[in-house]
Amino acid sequence: MTQRRKNVLLIVVDQWRGDMLSWLGTPGLKTPNLDRLCREGVTFRNHFTQAVPCGPARASLLTGLYQMTHRAVQNTVPLDRRFTNLGHELRRFGYDPALIGYTTTTPDPRTTGPQDPRFLVLGDIMDGFRPVGTFEPYREAYFGWMAANGYELPANRDEIWLPREGEPGPTRSPSRIPAELSDTAWFTERALSYLKGAANRNWFLHLGYYRPHPPFVAPEPYNSMYDPAEMEPPVRAASPADEAEQHPLHRYYIEHVAQASFFQGGRGLGSAMSEDEVRTMRATYFGLMSEIDAQLGRVFDFLEESGQWNDTMIIFTCDHGEQLGDHYLLGKMGYFDGSFRIPMIVHDPAPEADVTRGSIVDRFTETIDTMPTILDWLGADIPRQCDGRSLLGFVHGEPPRDWRTEVHYEFDFRDVFYSQPESKLGLHMDQCSLAVVQDEAFKYVHFAALPPLLFDLKADPAQFRNVAADPDYATVVRDYAQKMLDWRLRYADKTLTGYRASPLGLQSRR
Repeated sequence: MTQRRKNVLLIVVDQWRGDMLSWLGTPGLKTPNLDRLCREGVTFRNHFTQAVPCGPARASLLTGLYQMTHRAVQNTVPLDRRFTNLGHELRRFGYDPALIGYTTTTPDPRTTGPQDPRFLVLGDIMDGFRPVGTFEPYREAYFGWMAANGYELPANRDEIWLPREGEPGPTRSPSRIPAELSDTAWFTERALSYLKGAANRNWFLHLGYYRPHPPFVAPEPYNSMYDPAEMEPPVRAASPADEAEQHPLHRYYIEHVAQASFFQGGRGLGSAMSEDEVRTMRATYFGLMSEIDAQLGRVFDFLEESGQWNDTMIIFTCDHGEQLGDHYLLGKMGYFDGSFRIPMIVHDPAPEADVTRGSIVDRFTETIDTMPTILDWLGADIPRQCDGRSLLGFVHGEPPRDWRTEVHYEFDFRDVFYSQPESKLGLHMDQCSLAVVQDEAFKYVHFAALPPLLFDLKADPAQFRNVAADPDYATVVRDYAQKMLDWRLRYADKTLTGYRASPLGLQSRR
């Protein structure tokens, strides 16, 4: 009997908010190919990344570890090599894990020297994966592809992301590059080249896309696909000053996040953007999403035409979200849901998944569940290291009875070269951390050295009113602080704690 082929396509986009999926009811968003994936798979509504920004988020995604264990707490902070990851585990199981895109991983400095060029950038490729189309840190392959296709690159290559017309900033003007030469098109071309070459064997492909990450400018026709007037307005207080009263960390980001990080050549603070400017930015953001969807259609069509669709698990997810002007913030930081809620769609071609196709799961799931889900589907062992759990029970219509009732995420705000909240707040770097425990009723944010936050999500779903100091909520603060402590005790590093010596020799426990 011929063994059934099993391929895995892990699609990891960048900075895509989890509440912005057509299948979940986002008004006006056009993503027909993702709708197809949702229709033939399972969509997880309350899926959260474990940390932001890119480096910590991708470390959790690809190791199955909470940030409190892997401790790659910021872009540029190294990932300890002692931890295994999805790439290494796939190799143990006989797969050659290919990677298109990036992982923003800084190497363990104990394994190399201080002159290693990987220490000059935000991060490089995680060990264990075989790059077949890398974008960061210098984007040489992408720029070379553009030049090979006849595009004359400017001396400052980042100028390709300037609008074709008008001033830098929120715009409906198209980018200076055509859609067929965009980075989204380049990732897809790399994916199709790989898939055509790997069609005669089992394969795993991490397919990364840079979008809808800024700069927020889209090529034609995606720049004008959406009307800013039809975009949802930002969720925010009456003024940045009112919003900043909530917490010192929130104030720092309101007063320091620059538009230049989101619009090539942009000026001023993100918090100074008018509602009309935010709506224009959101229309561009939607356009970048639709561009990814169109390119994914090419990949899905190839899998269908080559007879591989029914042999391939497809997971669509993200590293982290984007504030998009909510709470006067741009980017990913702090403690608001916009930064941490991300998409998760799982398409399992097996007949066991027929009972759930098109369904939406409302239970809390986390990015650390991705690695166990893939290994479980392949039949590989899940390392005891992993803090996450497989989602296959939900996909096969048999949800685990003991599933988590809350979600956890973390943020470390120590100084890095492009942001200095640590210095502004007068903290030591090891005090610059927060952790969140959130369920359907409350959201508790604990800081190492700043006041805590508590939001009553039933009464205040937009999270404007901190009730942590309200005497009426004193028992709630106590209970959720205990939940936080229970979580941290349970998920302390357990890589080796399942082993023990005995009179009979080494024993291994799960």
